[in-house]
Amino acid sequence: MSVNKIVWLIIFAVLLVTMLDRRTALASAITAATSAPSYPPVPASAVWAEQEGTGQVSGRVSFQGNAPSRAKIVMGKDPVCLSAHGEAPLAEDGEVNGDGTLPNVFVYVKSGAERASFTAPDQPAILDQRGCMYQPHVLGVMVGQELQITSSDPTTHNIHPLPRDNQEWNQSQPPGAAPLTKKFTRPEVTIPVKCNQHPWMKAYIGVTSNPFYSVTGTAGTFTIKGLPAGKYTIEDWTATFGTETQEITVQANQSVTADFAFRAH
Repeated sequence: MSVNKIVWLIIFAVLLVTMLDRRTALASAITAATSAPSYPPVPASAVWAEQEGTGQVSGRVSFQGNAPSRAKIVMGKDPVCLSAHGEAPLAEDGEVNGDGTLPNVFVYVKSGAERASFTAPDQPAILDQRGCMYQPHVLGVMVGQELQITSSDPTTHNIHPLPRDNQEWNQSQPPGAAPLTKKFTRPEVTIPVKCNQHPWMKAYIGVTSNPFYSVTGTAGTFTIKGLPAGKYTIEDWTATFGTETQEITVQANQSVTADFAFRAH
């Protein structure tokens, strides 16, 4: 065999070994990538809170002036509804607590939380029908969170939300029926809900893109916890007296007070 042939055979052997090594390395890399454990992404809200620290906002919603009169609800057309009450209940819209504060006020972060996205809670929000009244009268849910509508009444209801930005639906729920499960896909404050069977039944659902909301009760107070440090606009929504907004600055590990006052129209 000539010297030239030997040289060419050596060069060919070196090239072949190099190609095999590269293929082996590539296969190893692919195997490592595909077999690596997959971890769920950390929610942006958790990262945000960890980096900036959190505080809270709390306050009191009061009413100034003479409380409006509320009509008695006439339930005589449905004996089941009528028998659930010792005396005729009053309409809940326009209610003022005995100490001059307001219940059923939906308080939420209107702006300032757009720096992060938030995962909807796994727990559903519950809207019950009891005594032919919606309970609670005002509630909040996040976009994508399940809303379960239950009925504790031995009579048929017809649940009919009237959204502007979400899909409208209208569904009957006879006695003993399973809960209805729904979701809203867009923020909307608030969505009125009625019952086509019982026209006095009203509820309101505040749909938000963040978990920072609260509803006042018999003390007229609210607290929103877990707010990352920063500046926010919070809004108070009422079914009767309109809305009010307030700018706040939240600092880590501190509580800021934001009181609101509504007046008779």
